[in-house]
Amino acid sequence: MKSAATHASYYELPEKIIFAAMAGVLTTMLMSALDSTIVSTAMPRIISELHGFQHYSGVITAYMVASTASVPLVGKLSDYYGRRLFLLIGVTIFVSASMLCGAAQSMFQLIAFRGIQGVGAGFCQAMAFTTIADLFPPAKRGRVSGLMGGVFGLASVIGPAAGGFLTDGPGWRYVFYVNLPVGLIAFTILYFYFPRIARNTEKTPQIDYGGALTLVLSVVPVLLALSWGGRDYSWHSPLIVGLLGFGAILTTVFFYIEHKAPEPIIPMKLFNNQIIWSAMIVSALIAIGMFGTTLFIPLFIQTAIGSSASRSGAVMMPMTMSLVISAMLTGHLIMKLGRYRALAVGGAAVTSLGMFLLAQMDIHTPYSIVVRNLIVMGLGLGATMPVFTLAVQNAVDIRFAGNITSTIQFVRSVGGALGAAIFGSLLANLYLPAFHHMLPTDLGTRLSLENMAQFNNPQLLVQPEAAATIENALNKLGENGSALLPAVRLAAQQGLAESLQMVFLIGAILLGLATAFAFLVKDIPLRKTNRPGAGLHE
Repeated sequence: MKSAATHASYYELPEKIIFAAMAGVLTTMLMSALDSTIVSTAMPRIISELHGFQHYSGVITAYMVASTASVPLVGKLSDYYGRRLFLLIGVTIFVSASMLCGAAQSMFQLIAFRGIQGVGAGFCQAMAFTTIADLFPPAKRGRVSGLMGGVFGLASVIGPAAGGFLTDGPGWRYVFYVNLPVGLIAFTILYFYFPRIARNTEKTPQIDYGGALTLVLSVVPVLLALSWGGRDYSWHSPLIVGLLGFGAILTTVFFYIEHKAPEPIIPMKLFNNQIIWSAMIVSALIAIGMFGTTLFIPLFIQTAIGSSASRSGAVMMPMTMSLVISAMLTGHLIMKLGRYRALAVGGAAVTSLGMFLLAQMDIHTPYSIVVRNLIVMGLGLGATMPVFTLAVQNAVDIRFAGNITSTIQFVRSVGGALGAAIFGSLLANLYLPAFHHMLPTDLGTRLSLENMAQFNNPQLLVQPEAAATIENALNKLGENGSALLPAVRLAAQQGLAESLQMVFLIGAILLGLATAFAFLVKDIPLRKTNRPGAGLHE
């Protein structure tokens, strides 16, 4: 069987070719979405076995930093060399890295391999959303956005359940190995059926290498500083101050280069449009709040409440189902009404409410209340999913589809990585003092905060199989371990719950700020064609 045929442009493709392209893109998205939902459920068990609670967010941060750095560059390159090539490369990198993650023997290895996996995910995500913009004009994209939401929903229903089953069954390594068959199917569909689009040879590509280099060198140090600060190193340490300063300097250099570059990775002139800069701000704030807090929901369920990995996976299903329904309804309403600002504001507001409800939970919160809170979160997030990407794509000419789509994906990724790093560091700094404070007074005075540092993984304190390890550690401190264990375990649960309450509350405040900025995303008529020159930019 031969690979896909070459066509002149996306907007003149036959329906059967569009269907085949969509099948390949949606399968790729399914693979990426499955990974995120499965891995989050398995993370508490991973940090328990690899002994790395202090690096809990590092596994997510590495993935998001790598995907963040790759999105703008691949978006720009695909405008020259086509989406198909980078989709295939992205799937290949993602699947190969998944195999490495499954074989990791330490947290350091896992974080490194997750970084490689993030590069593949960045390729796939940027190309998937850009291809949708290529194939469908904004006026017809609402229903497709709902279909994309359905794929995320399917992954979200399958993922947590599969993650819990695999984690409690054959082991957490299989949450990475499961990407292999899905990735193989995606690669096969893309190779044989995704159309080749003839490249415009009249214009020689001018790759913004300086922008690409300074972009990576500005983002990575800042994210590392936020992840390490106050946990591994003091905020006043030369390393943290140096990383933040270096990131700030390189950010300034990046903006200078982008203003001068003939073909910048992120064209600064796009941000003259109010719809674009306001949508970017809202997307970043939602990503910071969402990724920085929902990352820890499985940890709350498994540790603070004391449920199994399977049950923590199951509790995410109602949230994702409500997210899918909300995303599909929002896409339909956008097509019917031709407006999106009210939906953007409403979605951000409901998401903020859901996060505030999460901040009220403690170790006595019934399972049903946790489910209710997550359903509210899902309804809000689902409404925001199709809106902001559609708004910025509709605000520019189709020629800028790759640039603007990869840019908003980049902003979301930066926000998510910032959220994971900041809230991960915040949790690590809050937990140990809260744990010590929750110990009974007599026990707290006998066991110093420094001695308690060896218990800085709350997962160890609530897992039955870890009881002997904790008891032995307490005995070494000259205490009766078996008698102290229940009090220490309860303090761990209460300390983690109190720490997460603050994390969720800060997330709610950020989402409330996003709601305010959503009012600035103006409604303009949805473009009905993807022919060049039909957009509103310039």
